[in-house]
Amino acid sequence: MVANTEMKNNNNLLYGGIEGGGTKFVCAVGTDPNNILAEARFPTTTPEETMAQAVDFFKQQESSLGKLASIGFACFGPLDPNPDSKTYGHILPTPKPHWTNANVVGMLRSAFDIPIAFDTDVNGAALGEWNWGKGQGLNTFIYLTIGTGIGGGAYVEGKLLHGLLHPEMGHIPVPHDKTKDPFEGACPFHGDCFEGLASGVAIEKRWGVHGGSLPPEHPAWDLEVEYIANALAIYSYTISPQRIIIGGGVGQSSHLLPRIQQYTRDLINGYIKSAAIVEDIENYIVNPGLGNLSGVLGALALAKQALAQN
Repeated sequence: MVANTEMKNNNNLLYGGIEGGGTKFVCAVGTDPNNILAEARFPTTTPEETMAQAVDFFKQQESSLGKLASIGFACFGPLDPNPDSKTYGHILPTPKPHWTNANVVGMLRSAFDIPIAFDTDVNGAALGEWNWGKGQGLNTFIYLTIGTGIGGGAYVEGKLLHGLLHPEMGHIPVPHDKTKDPFEGACPFHGDCFEGLASGVAIEKRWGVHGGSLPPEHPAWDLEVEYIANALAIYSYTISPQRIIIGGGVGQSSHLLPRIQQYTRDLINGYIKSAAIVEDIENYIVNPGLGNLSGVLGALALAKQALAQN
């Protein structure tokens, strides 16, 4: 892994970044948070149409700004991030219509003969936070997004965690009291996994309205706090992160964070003997330092990493 300071150099080079979400794509050209030269946002439709828009954006920027050194692609999953795999660069079976088995990296490579990095959107966001946000100075932490879906990226002992494929933190089982919450869950694969119970989609299906329409005192948020805190306690036990960063539209609801912090500490109940949890939970569970830009800036960080490793 290239150190933070090294990755922040080479500002004379231009990098392309793609944050590929299930709802929208964000493309950018630049080097860091203080040097974003161009940006575009467009809806996620079919792979062919969406990737063509990304290619067109970068081609237009190259004609005015100069050739890109590399591209980083932080994409929704599940996906195959293993360069040695036959399906590297593909989206794996997903409930997103038309995207299963889409060779999205192949589409980029057909247009650009430069290094291309490919990872999950949440791993990308974690790398962005490590470089410029609230992951700075840490060697093990988690970036969790709680929005339309739930996903988590892990930066462990100085590098992004992959393993068999990549972490799927949104699909862990969490305690579900069906007397208190009879909702069966919204996940098409697992029903009442963490994502199936606590994602934005789950909130809307359970209550019939978008979560943004619900006031802070609505009982929906009691359930959210309980499910999120249970998941964070599990991550704290299993990965032992130095910090947990929570992004996403639901995760960044200002009235939730203090309640999540308290509930998580209560669940752990002193078992993890660390001042970070016992005395300073407000700095253990935090919102992103980069706000909503963690993903696209993480894609630029992936592009820098790809060039350095090429």
